[in-house]
Amino acid sequence: MNIRHDVPLAPMTTFELGGAARRFACISNVEELREALDFARREDLDTFVLGGGSNVLVADEGFFGLVLTVSDDSQVLVEDGERPLVRVGAGKTWDDFAAWSVAADLAGVECLAGIPGQVGASPIQNIGAYGQEAGDAIEAVHVVERGSGREQTLTSADCAFGYRDSFFKREGRDRYVVTKVDFRLHRGGRPSLRYGELTREMEDKPLTLASVRDAVLAIRKRKSMLAAPDDPNRRNAGSFFTNPILPAETAAVLKERFGQMPTYEAGEGRAKLSAAWLIENAGFPKGYGKGPAGLSSAHTLCLVNRGEARTSDILALAKEIQQGVQTTFGVELTPEATLLGF
Repeated sequence: MNIRHDVPLAPMTTFELGGAARRFACISNVEELREALDFARREDLDTFVLGGGSNVLVADEGFFGLVLTVSDDSQVLVEDGERPLVRVGAGKTWDDFAAWSVAADLAGVECLAGIPGQVGASPIQNIGAYGQEAGDAIEAVHVVERGSGREQTLTSADCAFGYRDSFFKREGRDRYVVTKVDFRLHRGGRPSLRYGELTREMEDKPLTLASVRDAVLAIRKRKSMLAAPDDPNRRNAGSFFTNPILPAETAAVLKERFGQMPTYEAGEGRAKLSAAWLIENAGFPKGYGKGPAGLSSAHTLCLVNRGEARTSDILALAKEIQQGVQTTFGVELTPEATLLGF
């Protein structure tokens, strides 16, 4: 294991922002991970596991701790049959795994095409898009406990998946490092088609895993949510805010007051609002912003670094938007991106 000093983090994030990590290590196996965690304890350093850098905003001052990346991109078919079990290393690029599953005629993650980052982040964030979530397909998560170095396997129930949420973001926060994830897929299964925008995109098209994946990629491209080097909106972290979930009664009152406000059932007497709609109708249209930070010209949920921004510029814009939505609708927007070094 090689510990590096003062490694710039901006090139490792999709925002392309932030300072350096005081210490940095690339981990290929559990033994190296234990060594790195022991080193951090001896040096009294906080640790942070950086995947694809697609959902993180690094402070301008950087991170005064140890940043770890996991390089294991293995993929093993543990069980075959109608419901195969696939074990995937945390360092595997998420979309490579999603593309492989579609090519192998395995349903379960086809709507999650094009999401940047690595497999190890999928259970933590419970990544989701277009009516599908990673937690729907995850059977188990293999982890190393940071304090003891002990390997554990957590079931899907242990992970307590919720909307962009999991045990790892609550009681398990900063307690574990994900090393592998087990996915239970469905051979020859029907594609998931639960989301209105995706359903409309699929009109007059054959309903296959491949066609759904292609449709998702087309939608994401229109919204500048694919990493295209020629896209001026490319320096972003995807959806910067989560869609607010409120009691259904509260959402009904807001809908009656504001007319066309879209609401969606979120289970157990709760409703989900569209953060993008709230932002736009609070006075922040696509392309909003006069400085180096702004909203994407393709999607109001994306905050973008226009090329010369600092992290402080992104945070100032985020605060302005939060205050505007709060003042207009009385609804609090919560950042989805992880803030590192604050």
